[in-house]
Amino acid sequence: MTGLDTNIIVRYLMQDDPNLSPVATRIFEEDLKPDEQGFVSTVVVAELAWVLKRVYRLKAAQIDSVFEQLLRTDSLVVEAEGDVFAALTLSRNGVGSFADAFIGLLAARAGCTTILTFDRGAAGLPGFAIAI
Repeated sequence: MTGLDTNIIVRYLMQDDPNLSPVATRIFEEDLKPDEQGFVSTVVVAELAWVLKRVYRLKAAQIDSVFEQLLRTDSLVVEAEGDVFAALTLSRNGVGSFADAFIGLLAARAGCTTILTFDRGAAGLPGFAIAI
């Protein structure tokens, strides 16, 4: 198994770098296979959601689609796959952003009863509370 950094996934998805995107494409389309999988960590999942939203200005539905595709790719292992799927479900149902839902789910799995935030959008998610 080979770990993948966020920038590899971004270059593959966005095809925005004439030098690095072809390398990322080769990795995804030739090097990774069901018996030679790539590993996507929870840090990469969170960072990818942030980059797609803030840097590339993708809409929530587009970001959700990216993560759905990653989960369906046989040549990838996504850490905390169940939490990624649950975050997709919350996001698709209009309950916060994918990234906020994912943060909340990971915190709950770690035993947190409350996740403090200044983000009013995230405050609608289970377990989140506005810090005052």
